[in-house]
Amino acid sequence: MSDVEFVIRPFTAADQSAARNLILKGLGEHFGFIDESYNPDLNDIMAHYILPGQTFIVAELQGTIVGTGALISEGERVGRIVRMSVARDERRKGIGQALMAHLIQRARERGFTRLVLETNLAWDDAMGFYRHCGFFEEYRTDRLAHLALELL
Repeated sequence: MSDVEFVIRPFTAADQSAARNLILKGLGEHFGFIDESYNPDLNDIMAHYILPGQTFIVAELQGTIVGTGALISEGERVGRIVRMSVARDERRKGIGQALMAHLIQRARERGFTRLVLETNLAWDDAMGFYRHCGFFEEYRTDRLAHLALELL
């Protein structure tokens, strides 16, 4: 953790471009390319997440969006974590952990007793991060690890 001062806050329409670009840049850094057809939800975050009553948050540092995360309903008592992303230069400063802690708290407030997520098996940093946050691997498919966290 560092002394960096950032703010975790709800997404607003004014964050659209910065949040979309941050997430796509992170995907591009990892995979080496971006196929935007795989990410249609990012074209209108407000319509896809906020208006249907889901949670989308951002981490802001000195007026710049440096992290994102979302919580969507997977079922009556199950939530799914998606769109976790932190700018490369701001990683390992506690931003990702703060985003996750905020989403876990929000999940509890929404009555979820379980959180799930998935990530690419080859994304070692993400796998380590999610395990550090308490998620355990439930199963794997060809390219993905499916993880869960029981909320007690």
